[in-house]
Amino acid sequence: MKSVAAFFNLVRWPNLLFIIITQFLFYNCVYLPLVSNMPGNDTKFLFYLLVISSVLIAAACYIINDYFDLQIDIINKPRKIIIDKFIKRRWAIIWHLLLSGLGILLSFYISYKTRMWLITVINTCCVMLLWFYSVTFKKKLLVGNIIIAALTAWVILAVHFFTTAHLFSFSGNEYLNVRRYFKFTLLYAGFAFIMTVIREVIKDMEDTDGDRKYGCNTMPIAGGIPAAKIFTAI
Repeated sequence: MKSVAAFFNLVRWPNLLFIIITQFLFYNCVYLPLVSNMPGNDTKFLFYLLVISSVLIAAACYIINDYFDLQIDIINKPRKIIIDKFIKRRWAIIWHLLLSGLGILLSFYISYKTRMWLITVINTCCVMLLWFYSVTFKKKLLVGNIIIAALTAWVILAVHFFTTAHLFSFSGNEYLNVRRYFKFTLLYAGFAFIMTVIREVIKDMEDTDGDRKYGCNTMPIAGGIPAAKIFTAI
């Protein structure tokens, strides 16, 4: 039971729950009201697969992040260490490959059914980008923060691109719905992006000891805590 609980903590189950809630709310409260009078708008099954794909890829990326951050986390949050304590390193890699692989396969199926291949392309890029983020980018000034913020915004954008194929199959007055839908998408995705940048910089302020020891050049280290606080306030 400890291993199961450790696994769920490793994949950040509350964050995964928020991904599910975000995509369900956007689909049901923004997209569906716009297409309620359009025929053939039953995309729920594929949408469920999209949500599962998002959750699997996010879980895989949390695992690989903790895998490469083990030494830093021993300093920053020693009581929350899971890899090497409850889950062996080789199993962490296996779980990462398995979950990300399943996520990409689901993305491919969704793209095949909707002809929106951008979903597969970007989800695959997400997996690759988060690997390099864990190894390199998170140590660079603001680069890692912006990458994570962009990928958080993609949680909403993925739903937009998934559903846009249906909206663009109509013409005439329905085009106004497409434009309105795009505006809503930009607003919500932009909000997610900005809030995540703030969250990431605050996390960097909390983790300065371990980050400094292992050569990370985060904003609190490069410019100081006061500058990081001003940045988040702005």
